[in-house]
Amino acid sequence: IMANIATELAQCSSDEAVADLILKLLQDHHAKPANTPLVYIGHDTRPSASTLVTAALAGVQALGVTVIEAGLVTTPQLHFMVHASNHGGPATGLTPSEAHNLYYDTLLGAFEQLVEGTTPLPGQLVVDCANGVGHNALSSGAVERLRAAGLALQLRNTGTGQLNHQCGADFVQKAKVAPEGFEGLEQDARCCSLDGDADRLVYFMLQPSGGVVLLDGDRIAILAAVFIRDLMQGLPPSTREGVKVGVVQTAYANGASTDYITSQLGLQVQCTPTGVKYLHEAAHHFDIGVYFEANGHGTVLFSHQLMQQLQGLQDSCPAARQLLLLSRVINQTVGDALSGVLLVEAILRRKGWALQDWLAMYTDLPSRQTKLTVADRSIFTTTDAERRVLTPAGLQDHIDSLVRDFPAGSRAFVRPSGTEDAVRVYSEAPSQEQADELAAAVGRLVYDKAGGVGQRP
Repeated sequence: IMANIATELAQCSSDEAVADLILKLLQDHHAKPANTPLVYIGHDTRPSASTLVTAALAGVQALGVTVIEAGLVTTPQLHFMVHASNHGGPATGLTPSEAHNLYYDTLLGAFEQLVEGTTPLPGQLVVDCANGVGHNALSSGAVERLRAAGLALQLRNTGTGQLNHQCGADFVQKAKVAPEGFEGLEQDARCCSLDGDADRLVYFMLQPSGGVVLLDGDRIAILAAVFIRDLMQGLPPSTREGVKVGVVQTAYANGASTDYITSQLGLQVQCTPTGVKYLHEAAHHFDIGVYFEANGHGTVLFSHQLMQQLQGLQDSCPAARQLLLLSRVINQTVGDALSGVLLVEAILRRKGWALQDWLAMYTDLPSRQTKLTVADRSIFTTTDAERRVLTPAGLQDHIDSLVRDFPAGSRAFVRPSGTEDAVRVYSEAPSQEQADELAAAVGRLVYDKAGGVGQRP
């Protein structure tokens, strides 16, 4: 809904059209705010931030709305502040100081309690901050407090370089190489990458070749799901029965992860189209809904009904108390890399696991993702959460025929890009060579039958 509203506003051709649309939206949604509306405005470390903040302030103030300047914050911190103000915060809004303190006290306080009495993991966690705002968020409110709780952080790519250039979660996840500034570390060093906005997270181990052993969003989701399943076993049967726990994935989730969730954990998997808005909505259909895209953007959602049940049990049931703490370590408003670090570190520490133990849970199927330029992406439509093509007519039958020529367990799909005239091709197979061959074959098929542009794959 919000995306559609934003599109309508962006398409207004005059100030009068903006005012008319806002009045119409207020009427359509029966919006009668009891208090003066509040708008939080924050910014990141980009050079354009001050100019954009000034423009945003002018626009909001022109509407007679109260503005609270949150200052330098991560995107997830800003989401947390808005949610906190709308759920129990004062009518005048939380001040930036109050909101910052609430964020750190909620997440770090729950982490401290979750790891109380456990043995700290050996060594430091080396954090790639992607030369973004995550460094500021960690260094200003978390590093010292986490050190006292037994989690030592070593921050790299802290702002002297270009934002997300040769670093960050997206870069590491897609290129599968170490970020800049990670030279000289031991192979068994525990490493992670945030992205520049600090809303995505991946873990990794270094390889001598310069590559990495990646623990991506699929693996973060499964780590969380295992921990939740184990805690659920500690709840009274009367509470546990009827509680729906599920994992939400997209078509890009590795097939081995999906198989592990269903066959080993016995949990339900729901597949949605690509995009956090679809995953987040689907996660609300569970009492505990876990979702992380492969790029590390995700969170865990707890239903209000389950939270009330857990609160009633927390004094008599350790598992209920620990689930409540987990719900506070997690920033449930949006994917949050800082919250994700606390989630992963708490679970590894409680299990006494190294990254190798986490990695050993299952073996990813080899995969390949490619992009193919086409004359018109609008001719491509999909169904089954983007896993099958509806149009161009007959294309899916040809893809199915190609896949049948590969070993059991192989799969491939194509979906149109949302931003350019291109399609994404994804394949999985028992070997990397077969996955590469299948992706190339599907690419050639799309090129020949659906208007490929440029060099044929």
